Amino acid sequence: LLFQILGAVILGFGIWILADKTSFIAVLQMSSPSLKTSAYVLIGVGALTMLMGFLGCLGAVNEIRCLLGLYFTCLMVILITQVAAGLVIYFQKETLKEELSHIVGSLIENYDPLNDDERNLQDAWDYVQIQIACCGWTGAKDWERNEILINQSMTEYPCSCSNSSKDFQVDSGFCKLDVPVNGTATYADWPVHEQGCMDGVEKWLKDNLGVILGVCTGVAVVELLGMILSISLCKNIHSEDYTKVPKS
Repeated sequence: LLFQILGAVILGFGIWILADKTSFIAVLQMSSPSLKTSAYVLIGVGALTMLMGFLGCLGAVNEIRCLLGLYFTCLMVILITQVAAGLVIYFQKETLKEELSHIVGSLIENYDPLNDDERNLQDAWDYVQIQIACCGWTGAKDWERNEILINQSMTEYPCSCSNSSKDFQVDSGFCKLDVPVNGTATYADWPVHEQGCMDGVEKWLKDNLGVILGVCTGVAVVELLGMILSISLCKNIHSEDYTKVPKS
């Protein structure tokens, strides 16, 4: 039962990644094929874990060694895969960070409130900037590459970056500066947050690192316990000694 619950949690997490449309995860999954692939992998692992939990229960109740062996093997494969994925993420973190910077940079550069085709992605990024109270990826200067703002001589700025109370009711699109400076402006003239979203995301990860590691460790411990129990059950299942059966 425990492994079926664990499988349901992993399955639900994968589905959440695909269905989420209003957070930083949405920005990633709509821009990065690798995250979509990861979500499908999570769904597959969750479904497999649930199936293995059922087979493990069936094998334990009916004392079927082959099912317990299959259960042990699948748990071992899942655990090794999780450890390998964690190592890849750790050693490739700079590459992933660079890819993420490229994704967000392209989004900011091509941001257009009138583009309905990218509405979900742009709304997700606006949501991120509002929730984290940040602007751009490394800072508000990133928005100086936006084509629409360039054409407006920087006299407009992203509303979701605003630190002004009068703009709180506007959560997307561009807002106009009250007093343009000689008809032109720079990001330094905007009433926006100074912190870039990269710093905000890293801070969130550091603040929640203990929870993330705790969950991952808990999952690994549960899987190890399942492997140990399945091996113990296999050893305790006695094979029938047919040599002692009376001959007819």
